[in-house]
Order: sequence, then C-alpha cells, then structure tokens
Amino acid sequence: MTESTQNLQVGDRSIRVAVREGSADRPPLVLCNGIGARLALLQPFVDALDSEIGVIRFDVPGVGRSSAPGMPYTFASVARLLGEVLDELGVDQVDVLGFSWGGGLAQQFALQNPRRCRRLVLVSTTTGSLMVPASPPALLEMAAALRDREPGYASRIAATLYGGRLRDEPRLARRYVFGHFPRANDAGYLMQVLAAACWTSLPALPLIRQKTLILAGDDDPIIPVVNARIMHALLPNAELDVFADGHLGLITGARELAPRVAEFLDD
Repeated sequence: MTESTQNLQVGDRSIRVAVREGSADRPPLVLCNGIGARLALLQPFVDALDSEIGVIRFDVPGVGRSSAPGMPYTFASVARLLGEVLDELGVDQVDVLGFSWGGGLAQQFALQNPRRCRRLVLVSTTTGSLMVPASPPALLEMAAALRDREPGYASRIAATLYGGRLRDEPRLARRYVFGHFPRANDAGYLMQVLAAACWTSLPALPLIRQKTLILAGDDDPIIPVVNARIMHALLPNAELDVFADGHLGLITGARELAPRVAEFLDD
C-alpha cells in the first residue's frame, strides 16, 4: 500500500490531494471531509480501511494546503472542481464518502455525476439548510468556532459538541480534533459555511439513484439521527445503519465502521 501527497494545479487553483493506491480492479473511494478540516482528519479511517480499496482525499479551497478561493463558492462548483481533480489524476469512476459537511458535497457530486459516482456513503451528515438542527448547546459551541485556538478547549467542549465516545473520554478530542481544524484562513471557513447555508438536497434526494449507505451516530449533538432517517426515506436505494457513537464516530470508531463501509462497497 503506497500513498502520495501532492498539490495539483486545477485551473487557477492549487488543490492538496492525497492518493492511496488500491486494487486496479475496483474504483477508488473519494473522501469528502467535514467543515474546516484538513484531509489528515480522516487518517484513522483510512488506516482501518481494507488496503485493496484505493483512497483519494483532498483539501477543499481555503482549507489546509489548498489555495484560498477568490470568491464564494457553492457545493455545485466544488463538485465540479472535484471532477476536474479526478480528471487530472486520470480517474474515471469512483465511490464517494461524505462526512458531515462533506456529505453535502458528496450528495451534490452524485447528482451531477450519475455515471461517474458508482456508490455513495453518507456519514454523520444531513440535507443542508433544511434539516432538523443541532441541539442548542451544540449550536452555541459551533458558533464559538474556537476548536483550534486553544488546546484545552477541544477537551472541554467534546461531550457537548461531538457526543458519543467523547462524552466518556473527552481527552481524545485533542488527538482527533485539535490540529486538524486550522482556522488561519477564516475566509475559507466562512465560504464553507455559506455554501452549506445556501444549499439543500431535500427535493433532489429521489433523483440520487446510486446505492447509498447512510451511517449515523445515535448520540450526535450536531446532526440528530432523525436527519439520517429522513434521508433514508427519500433516497431510492439507501440502507441505514445507526451506530453507537457520536458525530466523530467515523474517526473514533474507525475500526468498527471501516469494515462496514468496505462490505457495502464490495456487495
């Protein structure tokens, strides 16, 4: 298993991309990350995933080592950019996994690329601006947006914001969260917020025909599990798994969820 990281020049943008080689007989899995998070955030999941599955990760514009955008963008334009990244890599068909904010991007990519996107995995995510909102305490912590400003902060707010395993082990937040949510570029973060605020997949879900796996934590203060049930009801070819963890279950429970994702992609 080999992995390489590079900055691709896509039009006038420099996009940070990490590629783990997998079997040539199957499409790679593209990972779309949470808001403000660098591609390294999902490393525990990548490490736990079957090595036969190739993995493509990237930093969205304005996050990590991808260049900042010159103007606000939409999920549709980022989905188009992702297609251009795949063109540069010489990759045709892919499976796509979207985590949290990245779940919106994954849904949009599937809509725009019905032939290129073979299967879809949606983790701890929702339908965008039209959703059952986070709990009030979680909303307050999200508004504070201080996750990377002070190391102890992540541990103090872990239970309120992320729930699940981090309720009992808040110190793990420093390992899994602190350092992966750089806020040096506040403009890039704000553009992600605006993209999500101006988008919803709710009326379009019946048009997503790809086989879809929805994974949702039973203790997710940011994305209440009812949102996953709504998506499950509206997506024509979806299956729903509710796991015992919180918003960061894909990371804190990677050893349990990675085999489930691999099973779905192999089915």
